[in-house]
Amino acid sequence: MTKADKTLDRMRANPRDWRIEELEAAAKRLGLTVRKPAGSHVIFQKSGCSLEVSIHAHKPIKPVYVRRLIDLIDAEAER
Repeated sequence: MTKADKTLDRMRANPRDWRIEELEAAAKRLGLTVRKPAGSHVIFQKSGCSLEVSIHAHKPIKPVYVRRLIDLIDAEAER
């Protein structure tokens, strides 16, 4: 099991108390594109997929956004 898989398992078990840096690192390891437009949000997207998740880059990151990122990762894994 890779470090990215372990992080994803921890995100599934507890979607609270995550920092944006941790989400960015996990997403990059799992093959997602991380964009930071000139604002306070970070956008996660998989190339070739129309889905994307926008997360506010300031604490606290709400669990609903972590779950959406997990859904994006899982949706891509099923393809």
